[in-house]
Amino acid sequence: MKIAIIGQQDFGKTVLEAFLARQDTVAGVFCAPEKPGAKPDPLRVAAEAHGLQVFQFPSLRVPEAHAALESLQVDIGVMAYVLQFAPDTFVHIPRLGTIQYHPSLLPKYRGPSSINWPIIRGETTTGLTIFRPNEGLDEGPVILQKTCTIEPDETIGEVYFNKLFPMGVQAMLEAADLVYTGKHTETIQDESQASYEGWCRAAEAHIQWAAPVDFVYNLIRGTNPAPGAWTTHNGQKLQILDARKHLFRRYADVSGKIGEVCEVTDTSFRVTAQGGAIEVLRARGEDGKKLSGGEFARAHGLGKGVILGGVICEG
Repeated sequence: MKIAIIGQQDFGKTVLEAFLARQDTVAGVFCAPEKPGAKPDPLRVAAEAHGLQVFQFPSLRVPEAHAALESLQVDIGVMAYVLQFAPDTFVHIPRLGTIQYHPSLLPKYRGPSSINWPIIRGETTTGLTIFRPNEGLDEGPVILQKTCTIEPDETIGEVYFNKLFPMGVQAMLEAADLVYTGKHTETIQDESQASYEGWCRAAEAHIQWAAPVDFVYNLIRGTNPAPGAWTTHNGQKLQILDARKHLFRRYADVSGKIGEVCEVTDTSFRVTAQGGAIEVLRARGEDGKKLSGGEFARAHGLGKGVILGGVICEG
């Protein structure tokens, strides 16, 4: 088949290489322009290394983007991690239309941070969807879905790179084959089951120690490695990366006030939350250095009794 890749970053690059590896024709590649000072986009670099035409339009709405896609005369447009809005007039240009990857089980978790939120909310399953893009955000008919588990201690990095990334690449190939051979089905999304979540950024990753320990732990897992759950110590940001959860089973287990460092060891430190404690195994301060929890505590004067996040509970 003859395709155009629309995407960016490592996922777009891997999808491109997967189609090339089985000798499909990639007529051209569209990716967003890099911001000033940013590293070269891996998809652009890979496309240029293969001698492919690369188009970098600030918007896919502009007539020039439409004209470029029309000139390629492709069978299918393949959208692999696209943050630019692609209007209907653009996605309908390929002979057989366009397919798009989204890392959630649509219609649940529409939106840009669809991997973070299921983990933060304590879901035990997630997955991916290949669908037909339309003017709505992640609202088009579904062609293919794949599910995977979210294990109790898995982070967003593990769920994405070990599961949703490789599964997504193979699903794009499978969906493209179904469309190309006319064997696909298109299922309208059930709006009664739909949910939309916005970006998970620094503001959303701020730890509230008074929250139940399960919620705090899921927030840490769902933002590791990015954007990184954080609290404060002496007015400076302290990012918590790898961690473990410890539940209080009895009143005698409770140690410290909410938000208080209740234990420091050679390798970690523990912080009390509601109903349990978070053992911090790896942390990062404003200097950007990633340290084990124990190393961080020693380097930053983080001893037993220190309150993080400015939270003090009386009583």
